[in-house]
Amino acid sequence: MSKSFPNQLFRSIPTKKPIDFPPKQGGNLSFHRPQPPLRVTTTTTTEGRNLKWAVKSGVVEEERATVVVDVEGLVGFLYEDLPHLFDERGIDRAMYDERVRFRDPITKHDTIDGYLFNIRMLKLLFRPEFHLHRAWQTGPYEITTRWTMIMKFIILPWKPELVFTGISIMGINPQTQKFCSHVDRWDSIKNNEYFSWEGVMEVVKQLRYYKTPDLETPKYQILKKTVDYEVRKYAPYIIVETKGDKLSGSAGFNDVAGYIFGKNSSTEKIAMTTPVLTQASDHGSYNVSIQIVLPSEKNLGNLPEPNQEALSLRKVEGGIAAVSRFSGKPTEDIVQEKEAKLRAALLRDNLKPREGCLFARYNDPGRTWSFIMRNEVLLWLEDFALD
Repeated sequence: MSKSFPNQLFRSIPTKKPIDFPPKQGGNLSFHRPQPPLRVTTTTTTEGRNLKWAVKSGVVEEERATVVVDVEGLVGFLYEDLPHLFDERGIDRAMYDERVRFRDPITKHDTIDGYLFNIRMLKLLFRPEFHLHRAWQTGPYEITTRWTMIMKFIILPWKPELVFTGISIMGINPQTQKFCSHVDRWDSIKNNEYFSWEGVMEVVKQLRYYKTPDLETPKYQILKKTVDYEVRKYAPYIIVETKGDKLSGSAGFNDVAGYIFGKNSSTEKIAMTTPVLTQASDHGSYNVSIQIVLPSEKNLGNLPEPNQEALSLRKVEGGIAAVSRFSGKPTEDIVQEKEAKLRAALLRDNLKPREGCLFARYNDPGRTWSFIMRNEVLLWLEDFALD
């Protein structure tokens, strides 16, 4: 209900630090980003009789009211609660206002029931995984989280894997000490406002079919997905390698494949993995090796020695890599073009790619249609940190 105030009320009122006090539950809420004090207090005034409200310069102060927002505790709560987003336990409904406002580029809900319905629908249509990387305070009543969500679309025969990374801006209602808003922003699009056709097209684009053999691959975690590339954190892995001829070439493949097929010191047959890698250690691609990644249960201590002097075993320490995926027959010109475009995109985004390039081929070219092949160019990064 609106109130009018006599002119004499609009005078200087002693206050503690001014704040932007959000409206009551169900109202429109906007958040600002000053340096965030964890304790927010208000003061009172009296003139003649007790006054419920006094207003000056947009500062609203309630009589004898003290609001204490335990933002640090809420950050800790999110670290514990959000990993359960898609499991049987689920998130804690009690920590959200009934009129919580949820928005992402293609979805909106304005109640906790709608918010939870959206989660159930994702679990029904996809096989979602949620990875929380970080949560931190970004305003007096605001927490931001950074995450990766991977969803396998199980109702399509080829079960495409959709990847989204981004941030969620979580608004806090200081009156209830609960979350009153949740706004998602994806890294892979520019227009994150609801309703975003760019967001729809991003979903459609990820439904395309890349054939990935059902074999072990090097373990990695997707940290960020942009319109041009993914940033992955690779765990260490072991390779057998020999000299190659060019990034798209196959010279030396029979030698490294022979090692895992039993041409080694103990005639041990080792399980095949994917992808086959070729690595150029410099921009001119004059020093090229071809590599096969060995199963993760293997280490340099329990692997047989190669029979050929040209073969060697080596541990790759892993690290952060930027990756660009494409299909089609990978000629040398195409691979070098993809590498150049990826390097340019990284420099544009103020990232630091190292010299050299890795090219990953996941498919047998003699048994796979070119338009469904999965090919990837990888560049190792220096000094990468999630924002």
